[in-house]
Amino acid sequence: MIAIGCDHGGFELKKFVINSLGEENFKDYGTFSDNSCDYPDIAFPLAKDVAKGICERGILICRSGVGVDICANKVRGIRCALCFNKKIGEMSKRHEDANIIALPADYITKEDALDIINNWLNTKFEGERHERRINKIKKFEER
Repeated sequence: MIAIGCDHGGFELKKFVINSLGEENFKDYGTFSDNSCDYPDIAFPLAKDVAKGICERGILICRSGVGVDICANKVRGIRCALCFNKKIGEMSKRHEDANIIALPADYITKEDALDIINNWLNTKFEGERHERRINKIKKFEER
């Protein structure tokens, strides 16, 4: 199950993603309209559930992607990457084992979003030297 959430600025893109990839693939954390809301109210619960393993991965969307990215990365165990193209999404999984991606709704097309998501979902973490780096992040979080 993939967690997905957005603020009002990402609402239209979130609807498009869910409709394109199938509602059954997602747990929707909101928001559920384009009425103004605060992105931390969406990003924190989603990130906590990904960190707990309730959802395997997560997608967060806001206008720039920055706000939701910052929130998600405050949660221990989360490695969220702001992805604005397919290659960044791929590398975020391949090298950093990103478990959440943040998408900037105002700076990518709907088709770009699907390309980023599909590529990220189908990319495997390379491990090896990258695993050593991820372990350093985990060790720092434990302090």
